[in-house]
Amino acid sequence: MSFSPLAYADSLRIGSIDFVSPDEIKVLLDIEAPDNLAMNTGTPRPFPRINGYVLVPSDAGYLVAQVEWITIERSQYPKRKGMQDFGLVDLPYPLRKMSLNPLGGLAYEGQSAGKERYSFRRGVETYPTVGDPVLLPTQSQLRAIVESGENRRVKIGISPLAANAEVKVDPDRLFGRHLAVLGNTGSGKSCSVAGLIRWSMEAARHARGGADPNARFIVLDPNGEYAKAFDGLGKVRVFAVEPKPDSGIEQLQVPLWFWNSAEWSAFTQASAKVQRPTLIQSLRAVRDGAVEAAATPSHDMRRFLRTLVSVTQIERSAGRPWANFPHPKNFFEKIKKWQEGLENDTSFSADESIALAAVRDQISTFANARTGQYPTYDFTRLEIDNFLGLTKAAHAAFGGSDTDVLPIDADVPRAFTGDQLLRSVEANAELLGVSEYVETMLMRIRTILSDSRMKTITGNAEGVTLHEWLANTIGDDQASNGTITVIDLSLVPAEVVHIVTAVIARMMLESLQRYRQLNHGKTLPTVLVMEEAHTFIKRYQDDAENQNSAAICCQVFEKIAREGRKFGLGLVLSSQRPSELSPTVLSQCNSYLLHRISNDRDQELVHRLVPDNLRGLLRDLPSLPSRHAILLGWASELPVLVQMNALPESQRPKSDDPDFWEVWSGKKENEIGEIEAVERTVDWTAIAGDWQQIAPVPNNEASDEGGAS
Repeated sequence: MSFSPLAYADSLRIGSIDFVSPDEIKVLLDIEAPDNLAMNTGTPRPFPRINGYVLVPSDAGYLVAQVEWITIERSQYPKRKGMQDFGLVDLPYPLRKMSLNPLGGLAYEGQSAGKERYSFRRGVETYPTVGDPVLLPTQSQLRAIVESGENRRVKIGISPLAANAEVKVDPDRLFGRHLAVLGNTGSGKSCSVAGLIRWSMEAARHARGGADPNARFIVLDPNGEYAKAFDGLGKVRVFAVEPKPDSGIEQLQVPLWFWNSAEWSAFTQASAKVQRPTLIQSLRAVRDGAVEAAATPSHDMRRFLRTLVSVTQIERSAGRPWANFPHPKNFFEKIKKWQEGLENDTSFSADESIALAAVRDQISTFANARTGQYPTYDFTRLEIDNFLGLTKAAHAAFGGSDTDVLPIDADVPRAFTGDQLLRSVEANAELLGVSEYVETMLMRIRTILSDSRMKTITGNAEGVTLHEWLANTIGDDQASNGTITVIDLSLVPAEVVHIVTAVIARMMLESLQRYRQLNHGKTLPTVLVMEEAHTFIKRYQDDAENQNSAAICCQVFEKIAREGRKFGLGLVLSSQRPSELSPTVLSQCNSYLLHRISNDRDQELVHRLVPDNLRGLLRDLPSLPSRHAILLGWASELPVLVQMNALPESQRPKSDDPDFWEVWSGKKENEIGEIEAVERTVDWTAIAGDWQQIAPVPNNEASDEGGAS
């Protein structure tokens, strides 16, 4: 028996509209509407169901709405269609109502292969009116709603609310405009992140006919969970503090010369007035090779004169030689100190000696004019200009040029050693007359040079070149050395973990900026994944005078969030405490994958972040089961509840809950129902030896020593 189109549409009717506003539609359900299970849509489907979908006929097709709440009101009599009162006695009767959130429109596109085709478009053009019918969507309509959107290339799961329709995403949308994966511990965040990477790579490999894709994923892993999560995806580069060549884990190296001036200032806690300018000048000198042994005394003097010219220009621009006391006296003391380094040498030529003597004589003239009982230390601009001219002439006599005088950028990643930086800071502090003010900064630099834990990461970098580091970390040409890099930060010392993370992230952004510049605007798509983002992208006090390592790290990710998309760098954040994240970074995320969130502050933040009218859907967050999440934002045409694809245990990050009972009871049941023994032994001697970085004493030697004593 077949229904006419009108009769079939009438069979899908569940009620009529009772109230309309731009953000809410109330529906009066018919008595004949299903109260548990709908059988008239082609496949049995639960109805009514919170966050399910219904349709309202419109001129352009259908208005798609989502169920927000369902309630019962008491009516004096049952309002059955086409019938009047049943009898003389009026009895209370349940009258069901539900509230809808309008989402968009569903248009009929014709038939293909005997099936109806529909297209969903977000946004509401015209609203229905009171009395309009409300319909249940058919299977094809329901799938069209959930499976809407173009370039749906990667399947990430199914929608339990839409007859298990496939949920697919466009990688350009998902990764191109930043993704935030938020949820409580144990809700499935890490598996979702690992799955998104794996499913994307498998889909790309299939599109390439089995060849490895030209893709780049860099996972910053603070807990050491992802080392084995991508087995089977080709080459995966894993870097850790403690390398294990047998397992393919290489040494993590972030050389000191990668660090820029802001990162050095944060690590050394350099003060803004004296220590930071000295540090920046020292970095300029050491990156320019000024602390290397000079080939000749003439070459050494040229470098010294170049520094004098640079410092004098800086002092002149700041107006210190004629500023309020004590600035002029400080400048006077500096140039008197400089005079000690302007001694003549027998190897100097006649022109070099004459030019050098002119500078010394000018300093002596300054000193003689400022002697007596009540000297004044102010300088005139003419005096400073004459002194600067003599210094430039001497610098030119020793072979210097005007371009030589321009200070090199303190942040250019040119190689130097820690000892060279230490000598450069000491020399520049002596030159600037501030040696007594930089002792604490020097002590912190010596700490990182002597700490054996830090040496493995920052110190032992002989032979490391910038291009090799970029190729190993971001990926070589055509991703020939693998598509995924896992950087295990679990054993990085707490003193430098934020700086190391900031350096790695910043180097990626700056390298991709230069790639676009050298390739006529083309980008190299790269995805940076930050696990435990609330630790590294934590909101901070905006105090320009004193920026600590955590603030510097957060600022790097804020810059990536604001500018990364233009250079092909996508950001994926995973966090269990979104309320602690930087508001700047979260506001730049255009897509969200929300797992179970029970904390009220985190829920409140998520409600404020999302731009959609999702009051009903987001109320599901505290009760979502594991592997279930709400996908919303730019990556999805409409908010949808997703049951994420299952990952085999071997492909999951190592973030499972502790197995207390199995260890306590000494047994567990495997996948086929067999009972297996569980043994968990501990060797604290080996742990202590590894911790103290000493070789453990074998048990037999220890017993022999005990017997001998």
